[in-house]
Amino acid sequence: MSDTLDCRICGGTLHEFFDFGRQPLADAFVDPNHPAQEYFHRLAVAQCGSCTMVQLLEDVPREHMFRTDYPYLSSGSSAMQDHFRATARHFLDHELRDPDSFVVEFGSNDGIMLDTVARAGRRHLGVEPCAGVAEAAAAKGIRVHEAFFEESTAAEIVATEGRANVIYAANTFSHISYVDSVFRGVDILLDEDGIFVFEDPYMGDIVERTSFDQIYDEHFYFFTVRSVQNMAAFHGFELVDVEHLPVHGGEIRYTLARPGSRTPSPEVARFLDREKILGLAERPTLESFATNIDLLRDGLRALLVRCRDEGSSVVGYGATAKSATLTNYCGIGPDLVSFIADNTPAKQGTLSPGSHIPVRSPEAFADPYPDYALLFAWNHAEEIMRKEAEFKRRGGRWILYVPELHIV
Repeated sequence: MSDTLDCRICGGTLHEFFDFGRQPLADAFVDPNHPAQEYFHRLAVAQCGSCTMVQLLEDVPREHMFRTDYPYLSSGSSAMQDHFRATARHFLDHELRDPDSFVVEFGSNDGIMLDTVARAGRRHLGVEPCAGVAEAAAAKGIRVHEAFFEESTAAEIVATEGRANVIYAANTFSHISYVDSVFRGVDILLDEDGIFVFEDPYMGDIVERTSFDQIYDEHFYFFTVRSVQNMAAFHGFELVDVEHLPVHGGEIRYTLARPGSRTPSPEVARFLDREKILGLAERPTLESFATNIDLLRDGLRALLVRCRDEGSSVVGYGATAKSATLTNYCGIGPDLVSFIADNTPAKQGTLSPGSHIPVRSPEAFADPYPDYALLFAWNHAEEIMRKEAEFKRRGGRWILYVPELHIV
C-alpha cells in the first residue's frame, strides 16, 4: 500500500474531500472458516487541483484485487449482455468492416463483448489477468492473453498480431492507477487511424445521485469529460467523442484518437459546458457531495434500525462490490440485514467483505420472503424487480438509496 500525495496523472496537488476509513477489498468475499485473512486499506478520495482528476489516495496492489478467483462476470446480467452485444455490433459496423480488422479488449472478463466480434469472423484478442474469467472466455472460443495490460503486454501483442484498429475497455481503465504504462501500450498497439474506447462510471452521475458506493478499491479514478480530456492530452491523445450510457448507474464512453486523425464530436464541447455549469471541478461541489454521503448514511442506518426494532425482516439483494463501501461505512451488518441473496455461485456460502453478512442463493430470498429487501444492485433495479415480482405481490417492499433513500 502507498499513499499518493501527488496526482497520478499530472503530478499536481491532490485535495482530499472524503475518507471512508478502513475498508475491505470490495470483491474479496470471505470464507466463513477463515475470516481473519481479510485485507483492509484506507479508502479516501481526492481531486487534483490541476487536471481535476478525482482519484483514490491509497493504491491497493493489483494482485490483491484481481485474483484467480475474481467473482464478477460481465455476462451475469441480461441488460449487460445486451449492452456488450450492441457495443460489438457498433464496432463491426463502423470500425471493423475490413475482414482483417483487429480489436483488443483489456479487462475482457468472460468475453461477452468479444464473442459477438468472434462470431463475425474478425480478429480479436482479450487481455485478462484473472485466470478464472479468462478460462471462461476461452471456453467460448475467445482468444485470450492472460495478463495485465501495460506497455510490455502491448509490445508482445504487436510482435505477433500487428496493430489494432480498436482498443476497448469496459469498467477496467478506471481500475488502473498506472495509466502512464497503459497509454504507452496504447501508443504502441494502436493503428495510426485507430481508436481507444473505454467506458467507466461518470463522476457527474456519482455526485448528482450520491451513489457513493461506487467508490471502492477497484475504482482508482473517477472520470469526468474534462479530466479525461486533460489526461488524454497529457499522454499525447485527443478526446474525440463522448457518449452517456445508462449502465451501472451512469457511465460515459470515451473515444480517444491520435491528434488530428479524427474530427471531435460536438458532444465533447457540450459535456464540457455542462460540467462547468454543474461545478464538477469546484471544491464546494465535492464538499456538498461529502455532506450528502453522511446524510444518506445516517438516514439509511436509522431506517434499518427502526425495521429491526419493529420486528421487520430485512434481506439484501445483490452481493455487489459497491455494497462493501455502503455496508462498512454505514455500519450495516447481520444484525440489520440477515443475509444477501445473489445469483453468483462463487459468492454463495460466503460472507460479505468486512461486514460479514451471509450470502445465499436467490432461492433463499423466497423461503420465506422478508418484509423488506435492501437493493444493493440498484443499477439493475428494473431487471431484478421484474424477476422478483412475486415478492412485491406478497406485500414485500424494496428499500432503495439511489438517487435518494426511499421505499417502493
